This record gives sequence, C-alpha cells and structure tokens, in this order.
Amino acid sequence: MKKKFWLFPLMFWVLFLTGCGQKMNDQSVLNSVQQTKTITWGVKGDVKLFGLVDVKDGEQKGFDVDMAKHITKHILGPDGKAEFVTTTSQSRIPLLKNGNVDAVIATMSITPERKKVISFSNSYFDAGQSLLVPKDSKIKGTKDLNGKTVIGVVGANSVQNIKKVAPKAKVIELQDYAQAMNALKSHQGDALTTDNGILFGLAVQNPGYEVRGGTFTVEPYGVAVNKGQTSFTKAVDKAVLEMQHSGEYNHLIKKWFGDVPGFNYKELYRQ
Repeated sequence: MKKKFWLFPLMFWVLFLTGCGQKMNDQSVLNSVQQTKTITWGVKGDVKLFGLVDVKDGEQKGFDVDMAKHITKHILGPDGKAEFVTTTSQSRIPLLKNGNVDAVIATMSITPERKKVISFSNSYFDAGQSLLVPKDSKIKGTKDLNGKTVIGVVGANSVQNIKKVAPKAKVIELQDYAQAMNALKSHQGDALTTDNGILFGLAVQNPGYEVRGGTFTVEPYGVAVNKGQTSFTKAVDKAVLEMQHSGEYNHLIKKWFGDVPGFNYKELYRQ
C-alpha cells in the first residue's frame, strides 16, 4: 500500500512537468530569437529567383531570402538579424527537426504528409507544378509524358505528382536542381518537373529551355517550423500579413519575377 501511495504524487509531478515542458516548448523558439535578436533560416542555394548562392560574394539571394529578412525585421524589430543555412529539398526537414535552423523558407509546399512531422505558416507564395523542356521538344504538357523519362529532385513532392498524372512515364530523382538540369542537358531525361517558379528560374539561366504544361497542381509555399512552436508560427503569419498590407510583399514579387519572360507576376500580388 505504501508503494501505491507514493505513486500518486510521483504521477502528479510527471504530468505537471510534462505540461510545463509543452508550454516551454511552445515558447522556446520565439523567446530564443527575441533574446538573441537573430533568426536562423534554412534557404535554398541552388534555385534562381528563390535562393541561389552568388558566386561573387558567397551570399544567398532570392525571393525566399528577402522574405526571410523582412519577416525577421517584423518579428524582432530593425535590429533583428537573419542568418542563413543552405539547405536542399532532401535536408530541409532534418535540419529543422535537429534544431540547426529556427525556420525553413525554401520553396516548400504545404502538404498533408509534411504536416504530420512539422508545422507550417500560412501560404506566402502560390506555385504550381510545370515542365521544363528543350525549346525544340514535342512535349506540350503532361499528356505527352507517358513513355518518356522525367527528371525530379529527391525530397520534392513533384515526383509523386508525375506518377499520378503520367503513370507510364519513367521518373528519375537527383539530389539537387543543378544535377537535374545537367541531366536534362545531357539527354538523360525528356523533361524536368517541379514548381513553375523554380522552372522559370532555370529557364532564365538556360535560354535553350522553356516552361510548358501550365500548372497542373496547386503548390502553396509555407514557412516550416517545428511542431509545437505555435507562438513563433503566429508571429511569422503576422509578419507576412503586415508585409502584404504595407506593399513590401508586392515589391519583392516585382523585384524577383517582374522581368522573367512568360511569368505573369501580377497574378501573385497580394493586398
């Protein structure tokens, strides 16, 4: 009976501390960045227009990078600092889960599968999946992919989407977009697929290729954060909303997509 008696207060303290721990976890990232005045972001380093390392100065540049800088200032004030860690489609979630970054803003679509392991802000960019092909290709859209070889990137959900819309297509997955583009150039595949914004960036870098097929999926990009970081997620949502109301968001859209041939950037405007 004595042993059972002592179990009750023990169980009480375990439950109490667990509840406290959950509350602390909810506040930890926001509190931490407020104390350090720094948010560490995971961003792409190989995706022109969104996150590309500039060989001249070694810095990441793109829409996602600028969004991260602006969100940081809105959350932490004018003295807030954004630091960047280069990530790939495959390493985005592991870097976040391991605590190497506070948040990820790296052309990451909000999907039910990903929401099982991480959390997302509201969408900050509306993308859709398309195809990149040589200008002399006979491929016009997904209906022309059956029997063809399509190139994708590990960790991107575009590969699974292709298997649904063109089940008879052969799909190969490479580690990043640089490898994928080189594979397309060397005729290892007939088309490269991912979100249209990324493909338009590749088309800018490679004038002999063009984006086709319209958008056959809806791919809303979100800022990824760890599970349980509710306060930090709300702070990100508030920052993005403030950017839309102030005109900062539309300014960044025009800055990065205004001169891209064939890209109707005004459709992305938000008020």
